Amino acid sequence: TLVADVLSSALDLLPSLNSIPTALPSSSDSHAPSEADLLALEAMTLHPSWLEHLQDELRKPYFLELKRFLWSEGLRGTQDRQGGKLKVFPPARDVYAWSRYTPLRDVKVVILGQDPYHDDGQAHGLCFSVRPGVKIPPSLRNIYKEIKEEYPEFDVPKHGNLTALARSGVLLLNTSLTVSPHKAGSHSNRGWETFTDKVIDLVDRYGGHKPEGDAPSPDEGAEEMGRGVVVLAWGAWAAKRVAKMDKKKHLILTSAHPSPLSARRGFFGNNHFRQANEWLMQKYGREPSPLPPARTGAARNHRSSATSLLT
Repeated sequence: TLVADVLSSALDLLPSLNSIPTALPSSSDSHAPSEADLLALEAMTLHPSWLEHLQDELRKPYFLELKRFLWSEGLRGTQDRQGGKLKVFPPARDVYAWSRYTPLRDVKVVILGQDPYHDDGQAHGLCFSVRPGVKIPPSLRNIYKEIKEEYPEFDVPKHGNLTALARSGVLLLNTSLTVSPHKAGSHSNRGWETFTDKVIDLVDRYGGHKPEGDAPSPDEGAEEMGRGVVVLAWGAWAAKRVAKMDKKKHLILTSAHPSPLSARRGFFGNNHFRQANEWLMQKYGREPSPLPPARTGAARNHRSSATSLLT
């Protein structure tokens, strides 16, 4: 499975990097969690491509304090249930799902969310996305509506699961990665925003990984080899998060949020998907765009195959 593959790779990677211990947390409530306890989830579920660059961040005092808070909330390593009920959303195995579905070298597009859905059975680690069989949330319905307006041939999915989109190179990142059940924003300003700012910094540097053999330009350092990405930052808080990114390297598109409360104040009609696809065509040539509608240079005048990205 995907998680098993990531775990195997992570365990191979960590010793060579002198990184995070991978001991599982103690089940005793009286046990004061060690660093190994606190960071067991990261060691086992963060994709190695991200973990390699984030391992120092994980040991910073703010992040360990965040993990102590989550421990007190009931998220203890990979243990996330008490009395059979989830104490934190999403489930532990999904907190870093974005990293496994979209490894750092694969990122071509970033879509930012704020915090996970807080109702039962919705959140699974990808912003705006819900599990199969769950009703499509209003914000995602509005995203589909905008794509349909820009591309009338787009077949609107009957579900809200965006896993296939994430696999194709779209990083679906919430700026806060957990939430208490039925309490919107309950884990905001606890440290997640600082951590995901670091994730965005990595995308700024490496996003749009260049194929093997591509030489850097004369003014480009060895660590700045990413070709650039599209960033869709909807809402003022999202725009603030990406304000420091290199605007010459990336296409950064901002507008109102797709929430029903704000979609008619600048989200509808923003033309972001068309702008993004045109930029990706120029930047990546004949490589398929990860955004719907999916088109290559040879197929851009034919009917979209967008639905395949969302199923």
